[in-house]
Amino acid sequence: MTAVLLTGHGGFEKLEYRQDVPVPVPGTGEVLIRVRACGVNNTDINTRIGWYSKSVTTGSNDGAEQGIHGVKEKEDGSWSGIPLPFPIIQGADVCGEIVGVGAGADPGRIGERVIVATMQPGDKPWECITMGSEINGGFAQYVCVRSSVAYKITSSWSDMELASIPCAWSTAENMLHRAGVLSGQTVLITGASGGVGSAAVQLARRRGAQVLALAGKAKAEKVLAQGADQVICRGEDPVKSLGKNSVDVICDLVAGPGCPRLLDVLKPGGKYTVAGAIAGPMVELDIRTLYLKDLTFLGCTFQDPAVFQNLISYIENNEIRPIVAQTYPLKEMVRAQTDFLEKRHVGKLVLIPPGLNSH
Repeated sequence: MTAVLLTGHGGFEKLEYRQDVPVPVPGTGEVLIRVRACGVNNTDINTRIGWYSKSVTTGSNDGAEQGIHGVKEKEDGSWSGIPLPFPIIQGADVCGEIVGVGAGADPGRIGERVIVATMQPGDKPWECITMGSEINGGFAQYVCVRSSVAYKITSSWSDMELASIPCAWSTAENMLHRAGVLSGQTVLITGASGGVGSAAVQLARRRGAQVLALAGKAKAEKVLAQGADQVICRGEDPVKSLGKNSVDVICDLVAGPGCPRLLDVLKPGGKYTVAGAIAGPMVELDIRTLYLKDLTFLGCTFQDPAVFQNLISYIENNEIRPIVAQTYPLKEMVRAQTDFLEKRHVGKLVLIPPGLNSH
């Protein structure tokens, strides 16, 4: 089959477009999926450059094209903090069709249109298995996954739209789910024009929250169109724009130097959720702000199965709608990642494997 192999940590030269990769064989309890579309995410780039390694302290855009100097293949460059077994096939967002099953999997599932949960529970409490990191992902014509994480979907959405959902939207829904966001609460979302951020805007609006969004000025109108009540432009002081103690929940995807100032807008008893650090993972925290305001900090990676089940219901009831900014053939992976890094788009970039006509 055709696939893009990641051969190690580094720049674009580590991505190999190959047409001689063996089609995977489903194991016990697994299904074989013909991939019809697969979205591009920050994690694809972060994994390629080894950004998850504790040796890296800069933002995820630093070294995104050429790689980060000094990160080695045998270091902690994966989500789980262990070395990756290169070569691997990345791709966290899989939409496709079940075309085969392994022993113990229901053969009646063949022909189902599915999307695959990106964050999959492991055998231990809070253990997370990630598509395109701990297991092969969807930057290929075929992929094998456990039957339990391939969710049947009945929807008129295109394959490209469905491939926009698994990683970004489950990350956003997980943050809101873990924070227990309720109707009438005020939620501040950083990086609101990106894949996760724009999803969080829609999902918070769906819950009946007042949605405040941090985004670049040029993208403000598009973020408002997604359901934000107010956009605070990047670089503005959130305290001056919103006032102290004005927000119930923060969904932070950016972190970096602006993180401490965000905590000043949280109400006493507020919740700070985080699932990204594109501006940098190292932040200064006045611990007194944490305990004197009785704040709750929630790191959001592991997902309860209810999170993905929620998304399936939202899709099938047409309660949400993703934005597909552009599609590319799989062989144009580097161009897709280059465009992704320029961040001129709102919504998702999606790759299409060869030989398939997605609908």
